[in-house]
Amino acid sequence: MKAWVVRELGHHRDVLRLEEIPNPAMQPASARIRVEAAALNFLDLLVCQGQYQEKPPLPFTPGVEVCGVIEEVTPGSAFQVGERVIALPQLPHGGLAEQVVVPLAQVHRVPEGAPPAEAAAMFVTYHTAYYALHRLARLKAGEVLLVHAGAGGVGSAAIQLGKAAGARVIATAGGPEKVETCRQLGADEAVDYRSADFVEAVKAFTSGRGADVIFDPVGGDVFDQSRRCIAFEGRLLVIGFASGHIPQVPMNHALVKNYSLVGVHWGLFHRLYPDAVRAMHEELIHLYEAGRIRPLVRHVYPFEDVIPAMDALGGRQTVGKVIVTVS
Repeated sequence: MKAWVVRELGHHRDVLRLEEIPNPAMQPASARIRVEAAALNFLDLLVCQGQYQEKPPLPFTPGVEVCGVIEEVTPGSAFQVGERVIALPQLPHGGLAEQVVVPLAQVHRVPEGAPPAEAAAMFVTYHTAYYALHRLARLKAGEVLLVHAGAGGVGSAAIQLGKAAGARVIATAGGPEKVETCRQLGADEAVDYRSADFVEAVKAFTSGRGADVIFDPVGGDVFDQSRRCIAFEGRLLVIGFASGHIPQVPMNHALVKNYSLVGVHWGLFHRLYPDAVRAMHEELIHLYEAGRIRPLVRHVYPFEDVIPAMDALGGRQTVGKVIVTVS
């Protein structure tokens, strides 16, 4: 089969190669899946460089979420040959390949009517956002949620899930097109951080009170500014550091305003609490089938164009999720 392979660490343009490799061997309690679509995530760029917190052994194939059709499955499974599923391949045998063999614990239902590109885009970002907003932040109806990078994959999911929970949502994004995308996703207010001060916008929107929950996948200066507009007893969710800068926190400021800094490591939660993840997935399926969430997919690349797809993702040129169609 064909697969994208990394044999040494570095920039994805320098180290990713499309190769012919043996088909993966079937394993106990697993499913062999013909990949139809794979979703790219920022972590795919980091793992190529060896900068992600989890470092698979070389050589490896990136890609942590796919949608595809089961071609072989362990007898007695709840899944059937021919069934379309969402799967989370485990590195080093990632999803940027024509086939994957995935443990059944990492195989999940596809919502009714979801095409492969949307199904592939549904897992990591929506589960991360749902876990952060509901299990960690305990977001309540009527609260104010500030979502940074709202036109990105995880940000767009957070806007939709915030609105579905009854929150009032403010989103930030860079440029008029992305700001308009946030509004189309349901944001009550959208701020172009390139030309406006989101801190002042939040204060104006909340009559000076601040945001109850802040969803921050950016870090750096965005995190530092966010502390200026968080409400008393607010919750600041640390999703990631897309800015490339990990901020330092003056804890006396957290004490003065009684806000919580909450780390969001969904990958570890996913491994430790698989039953809770399945329950969350059923909630997300219900929201999708009710029309209350829908993955934002505007960038679809053929399998041979993984490198330009990663270029676009790394260059902040994308809106929503980036999908690679495999078959």
